[in-house]
Amino acid sequence: MSFDIQFAIRLIPLMLQYLQVTVILSIFTMVIGLTIAFVIALITDAKIKILSPLLKVYVSFFRGTPLLAQLFLLYFGLAQVFPVLIKLSAFNAALIVLSLNSAAFMSEAIRGAIMSVEKGQMEACLSIGMTYWQSMRRIILPQAIRTAVPALSNSFINIVKSSSLAYTIGVTEMMAMAQMEAASSYRYLEAFVVIILVYWLIISVLGHMQNKLELRLNEY
Repeated sequence: MSFDIQFAIRLIPLMLQYLQVTVILSIFTMVIGLTIAFVIALITDAKIKILSPLLKVYVSFFRGTPLLAQLFLLYFGLAQVFPVLIKLSAFNAALIVLSLNSAAFMSEAIRGAIMSVEKGQMEACLSIGMTYWQSMRRIILPQAIRTAVPALSNSFINIVKSSSLAYTIGVTEMMAMAQMEAASSYRYLEAFVVIILVYWLIISVLGHMQNKLELRLNEY
């Protein structure tokens, strides 16, 4: 079967119609995941009893298991145990799992950035009467965030790519459209070549923006 260029071109606007779903899912995931990641990183760094060990298990679980398995566990598995989850929409299920998963990875990036700040600065803050949390907010975190920007930017790029797995639980986004068009026409090559090129273009744009942001931060 030859490659149908006209069919491939017709697929592009169809897939871009669902770009909004991918963008919304990715941005919401980043915001929620980043918020959770900061909480995890700060609690872990402060070594708060009970919470710190529990969060280490959380991070280990989400970093050590496949994202697809996590999606299936929440949407199909836990719904059998907790009936309230049956009412959970596929989009919200994907948002929850992607947020929890990305938070585990981003928390390690933030924690590493905090540890990269010279320990003497924290000791100096404590010596003049500042509390641990005041020292973090005023001195340590502003420096750590700059260090963590490249890793966090990469996390957002990974979130955009990982959002394509949401189609496996019924979220209609770009990957789902590619799969449906391929199945209905048996033009799998064209459909998946187009979707790969679309994602490649999106990630290339994000990568360019990341480079600009890093150069801007290096100027200060």
